[in-house]
Amino acid sequence: MRIAILSRSRFIFSTRRLIEAAKTRGHDVTVVNTLACALGMVGRDFSLLHHGEPLPTPDVVLPRIGTSITDYGIAVVKQFELMGVPVLNSERAISLSRDKLQAAQFMASQGLATPPTVALRDPTGLEALVEQLGGPPVIVKPVRGTQGVGVMLMESVESIRAISETMWGLGQNFVMQKFISEARGRDIRAFVVGGRVVAAMRRTSQRGEFRANIHRGGKGQRLSLSRPYSRLAVRAATLMGLEVAGVDMLETRRGPLVLEVNSSPGLEGIERYTGTNVASAIIRRAEALARRRS
Repeated sequence: MRIAILSRSRFIFSTRRLIEAAKTRGHDVTVVNTLACALGMVGRDFSLLHHGEPLPTPDVVLPRIGTSITDYGIAVVKQFELMGVPVLNSERAISLSRDKLQAAQFMASQGLATPPTVALRDPTGLEALVEQLGGPPVIVKPVRGTQGVGVMLMESVESIRAISETMWGLGQNFVMQKFISEARGRDIRAFVVGGRVVAAMRRTSQRGEFRANIHRGGKGQRLSLSRPYSRLAVRAATLMGLEVAGVDMLETRRGPLVLEVNSSPGLEGIERYTGTNVASAIIRRAEALARRRS
């Protein structure tokens, strides 16, 4: 089988692991630099060039699209879909997961348990919205971003107002979420592939840090999820249309809450701390998807 991995470099850990897993299972692998793709639309004829040359049509595509190139990356994924090539994940699912405001609206509309969330673009009524979240402290998150970048814990209405005006001045949209104090400094990452949890870990932040992301210095511990957590993770990924997802959840006294659903979750932390060959699980799912479309 011919597999194409959309990635800016073959040397990124997650990309390298997918290459290894695919080759172990006897597949041909091409790493396609997303920004080196040129897209052609002539009538109903869709084509794609890679570094100026026609790309042999793959049997399946694995998107690994960085946040900074989301818009063009989504267009490249859509082009493969229009060419009839199966993708793991779809353009629509990636688009939804990359926008925290749209994702929050969607998850709430589907009845998924999430932290209370608000959004605004004008300071009018800021205090009232903060009170809807139970008052300070609150979490402020850019609408787009991964690995905890730009996520802030704001302790007062004055600090929330100041950072809001700064972000608006920079043209940045953001959401505010209720700070769940009992979950401070820890969360759960469940890795969902093809509608089942293949690995899970509890992440704990380093001292003095409220974000538990591995890229922020957090540590992981292998975890066997209880049924409520595994069901919520699978439901969140499935409703968002994601074949591959990293579902981040908070542990609260009332049960699990979905914090975020990542459409391009890193493999390094989850494989290191759980010992699970997640890359192989992704390749096996890609095989099944390609067979289903053939």
